[in-house]
Amino acid sequence: MKLNRKDILGIQELSVEEINLILETADSFIEVSTREIKKVPTLRGKTVINLFYEASTRTRTSFEIAAKRLSADTINISAATSSVVKGETLIDTAKNLEAMNPDIIVIRHSAAGAPHMLAGILRQSVINAGDGAHEHPTQALLDMMTIRAKKGGIAGLKVAIVGDIAHSRVARSNIHGLTKMGAQVSVSGPATMIPRGIEKMGVVVHMSIEEAIRDADIIMMLRIQTERETQNIFPSLREYAQYFSLNRKNIGLARKDVLIMHPGPINRGVEISSDLADGPHSIILDQVTNGVAVRMALLYLLTGGTS
Repeated sequence: MKLNRKDILGIQELSVEEINLILETADSFIEVSTREIKKVPTLRGKTVINLFYEASTRTRTSFEIAAKRLSADTINISAATSSVVKGETLIDTAKNLEAMNPDIIVIRHSAAGAPHMLAGILRQSVINAGDGAHEHPTQALLDMMTIRAKKGGIAGLKVAIVGDIAHSRVARSNIHGLTKMGAQVSVSGPATMIPRGIEKMGVVVHMSIEEAIRDADIIMMLRIQTERETQNIFPSLREYAQYFSLNRKNIGLARKDVLIMHPGPINRGVEISSDLADGPHSIILDQVTNGVAVRMALLYLLTGGTS
């Protein structure tokens, strides 16, 4: 089966069949990362540009590793060290990169819709690595891959997403993906961090973490997106942690085999205690490992690969 689309811009636009294709292809790439020589010639001669206008550790690094393990040439560009600091617009930057004939452009940008705009004017494939508070499709795909690997599937699972829902592109992409795949998704956080009308996305809203995580199979904790807040939306980190942190006191409300997830970076002691982040229920580092495989799968499929 072939992925019949030029770009990966969001989970909302992907069908269940497309999600399954990506996840199954990613499963096949897991083995590459366990080899002594972690490289295959699949994308030899292809060029991938990582264009990041926001800070990133996991996403940018895993895209670079994914491309290199497929033998693609990889170029990393940060806004701080590019002509952006001289006043060049996003469109001008993108058109200049297009003129150099790369094959795929991966972009992270603070403006929601920036990848969609580029996809409409560039002939190259565009992958959204996070656009504002809109979507982060590759994070949701690696999260779904991790859940499937650990639970054997997604349909019927109870998933609680807790934290700064309003500013989280991770939450939006996961809600789109997990509900499409048949999970029961609930969200929780301070009232100022819950978008009005989010129930229309097919989730249940709980105003306390205790109700959200009760009998949950998966708990996904989110970082407070302070860089996207325009006003104080909670009194203090201490008060936030008191009411919405995942810890030894409330984890017992979830199922005994509950799995704990976090997209990173973690604010230890704020959204989650260190003993849980590093404990036996945590699959946070599995998410990071699977991120490389998911991004390998997308680079492969967007350049014409088949499953």
